[in-house]
Amino acid sequence: MVGVVDGARPAPPPADDRDPDVMPGASPVGALTVQDLGGGPWAERRELAAEERRVTLALREAILPEPGASIDLPYARIAVRYVPAGRASSLGGDWYDAAPLPDGRMFLAVGDVSGHGLPAIAEMAQLRHALLGLSMTGASPGMLLTWLNTLVLTRLADTTATAVCGHFDPATRLFTWAQAGHPAPILVRRGGARQLGAPRGVVLGATSGLPYRVADVRLEPGDLLLLFTDGLVERRSRDIGAGVALIMDAAVSTGLGAAGTDLDAGLDLLLEAIGGPNPEDDTCLLAVAVTGEGPRHP
Repeated sequence: MVGVVDGARPAPPPADDRDPDVMPGASPVGALTVQDLGGGPWAERRELAAEERRVTLALREAILPEPGASIDLPYARIAVRYVPAGRASSLGGDWYDAAPLPDGRMFLAVGDVSGHGLPAIAEMAQLRHALLGLSMTGASPGMLLTWLNTLVLTRLADTTATAVCGHFDPATRLFTWAQAGHPAPILVRRGGARQLGAPRGVVLGATSGLPYRVADVRLEPGDLLLLFTDGLVERRSRDIGAGVALIMDAAVSTGLGAAGTDLDAGLDLLLEAIGGPNPEDDTCLLAVAVTGEGPRHP
């Protein structure tokens, strides 16, 4: 109760305009602020959350290739954008790969393990390294996903994941690919964009015995192929279909893939055009710009 002296209400104490979120041990309760002079559990939780994010990001950096690096080849240019989720609790198991194979083809892949945090990243590491190792056999993308699905079912209980992977052959410019419950790539060509028709393939870890079908598309000089995880196109305010349409519109309006376009700058413009990074999920985008005819086998 507030007392009254001589009919006048006493002056309130000076306002403290400091942000309680940055005051050690302070937390708002209704209209009041409670100060925990000893630091207390709130400070410990903030420290643990910050440390978990540092460890998680460090682990991702140790596992994945450098996300800002570009690969320049005689027949194509490859660039990647990986943007982690804004919150530590939302960091997930997105991954990507672009590696030359012994026979001269290029292996391309992106994937996403269900869940968030360190467990998802640990499982992502197993799947990424397994798929990359399997790719060196030269087997078809469908067989690679069949083997990877067996690994998930037998070694990673209660885990599911999606992936798309394929081979780009510079001699024929043929991109042969398969997918496991993952969004299909987008092809940008001559000022237009379309999503490729996806061959049949179930989510990794869902069931056994179902084949992973294979599709192919012949790329042309000047084409741009975009492989991505659902964090790029999905938001709470829109579904994946609307997000894919937005990406295709943005790819065309920003001139991404046009002759002479800076691929790295174009990817940055594309991310800005769709609203920036996703605060709720990781974003991974792998772009392949076909720059020439490529080597021809005799």
